[in-house]
Amino acid sequence: MLSALAALSCWARSNGADRETTPERIPFEQQDSDWSEFPLHDPHALQIGSSNLDSFTLLSEAVQLTRGVVALPLALNFIASGYPVSPRPPEVETPFAYALSLGSGILFAYPELATITGVQGTVIYAITSAGPLMIFAFLGPIIRSKCPEGFVLTEWTRQRYGIIAACYISFLTCATMFLYMVAELSAVGQIMTVLTGMDGLPMIIVQCIVTTIYTSLGGFKISFITDTLQGVMVIGLIIIATITIGVKTKIDRSLIEPSGLTHTSLLGWQLLYILPVAVLTNDFFLSNFWIRTFASKTDKDLWIGVSVATVVALLILTLVGSTGFIAVWSGAFDPSNPDQEGSVAFFYLLEQLPSWTIGIVLVMVVTLSTAAFDSLQSAMVSTASNDLFRNKLNIWWIRGAVVLIIFPVVVLALKAPSILQIYLISDLFSASSIPVLVLGLSERFYWWRGFEVVVGGLGGIMTVFIFGTIYFGNAQEGANLILLQGGLYGNDWSAFGAFVAAPFGGLLWGFGACALRISFHFVMSKIKGTRFDALDKPLPVGRIVSEGEDAEGDEVQRIASQGLVTIDNKGKFF
Repeated sequence: MLSALAALSCWARSNGADRETTPERIPFEQQDSDWSEFPLHDPHALQIGSSNLDSFTLLSEAVQLTRGVVALPLALNFIASGYPVSPRPPEVETPFAYALSLGSGILFAYPELATITGVQGTVIYAITSAGPLMIFAFLGPIIRSKCPEGFVLTEWTRQRYGIIAACYISFLTCATMFLYMVAELSAVGQIMTVLTGMDGLPMIIVQCIVTTIYTSLGGFKISFITDTLQGVMVIGLIIIATITIGVKTKIDRSLIEPSGLTHTSLLGWQLLYILPVAVLTNDFFLSNFWIRTFASKTDKDLWIGVSVATVVALLILTLVGSTGFIAVWSGAFDPSNPDQEGSVAFFYLLEQLPSWTIGIVLVMVVTLSTAAFDSLQSAMVSTASNDLFRNKLNIWWIRGAVVLIIFPVVVLALKAPSILQIYLISDLFSASSIPVLVLGLSERFYWWRGFEVVVGGLGGIMTVFIFGTIYFGNAQEGANLILLQGGLYGNDWSAFGAFVAAPFGGLLWGFGACALRISFHFVMSKIKGTRFDALDKPLPVGRIVSEGEDAEGDEVQRIASQGLVTIDNKGKFF
């Protein structure tokens, strides 16, 4: 089926390449938020039909083919693509610390938390994992209106803050997706070992080969189609598994009260703040979500699609998480037994079910993992091509580089327990960098520049170190807190404090950097005798003014024959 879809996609692309006509650019104010008709780039730059197609052409065409996606397919894509969950305790040896929410790692992370914090933690974990998905419905229309020709967040970052800030965010984005690929392969490999007793490496290799082939042949279009089909499969399999567990599992009521899993806990309330910050900010680094956000036909379709995906994901995550305390109450998992690990509570429960249930779970695992992995591959190709090479390098060189990256991904996936701290660093970096980044979405912060974004992001991490040094009383422990070596599920306030220090500290450093930058411009204007313009509001993009009208040199494109200039505000770093 995948081969047929890939061939169909390639045929559609080649068929479209023979057309000589290009759509006329529709003024933004006439579009009524329907993005399906808005051409992504200058049609003269597309070179459709040329034998030397570069990545600019193919990426533009790929997203143009999906511009116009309506609500239901969009919802299924958001469900299948997956999104981040928070790291698990470091004392657990298995490597599912930062798996995708609807990747195969959900079978470990959510049931495990349920064995620690019970019903309260399960509900909070599910809500705070699914809820942040709505950020794409809130901010998607805003970013698309400000950067209608983009298809990833970093393109808006470049337009708003300049190339240095864009490279900073691009690095964090690619690093995050790389780590997610490692986590997904590690999860599917170890699940295969747990369920079948077989070595998971062959499954990892087969998955990499299959997803690489069909994403290379079909690009983002084939990834979008397969994710839609996989989303339907995941929902169906979850329903079957839920009914089976409900019918076949026997609850020992005498174990419910002694387990304490129906009571609230301090950790449960801490997670109510920590998880939204961790999940919400990391969502921004997932280009596979931003590509789908830009692919929606209208803002209404985006709202409906994301809302449906959020509700479905909430139900799925709650059901999967519930298997943790069900395993405890059925006697399948004993938290006091040192030979049993909470991370595999779901699989202890499976041992009490019919053998055919394992087959359903295996199909679900492969479906979840493949959907998440191909989305990450496509997103990494798009991000690298757009951000690093500005879509001027042949797309096959980019895809070749992604294939080469898969080799270290597989190696690290086999040794994933040793890279747990890297996931936690990613969490804190996103928590410190995203708040200072999104301020630029507001017109009131027109004076906010890329310098503040970079300084604020790095300053947030420095604030975590300062907090840790004060909290623990020594600098070494403060440095260790950046790695969150104590995990998120400890019995103190260190992790909570770190996720307070990262975003709020980043904002404080950002405003400090802003004051320093403006002061520098003020002093330089006095020294040089020029006008102080650091707080000037940029002119509207696309406005045509006369030569004598005030506009900065890097904001204009001259039309010499008419004596006019067109405003083109470029992002400024400093």
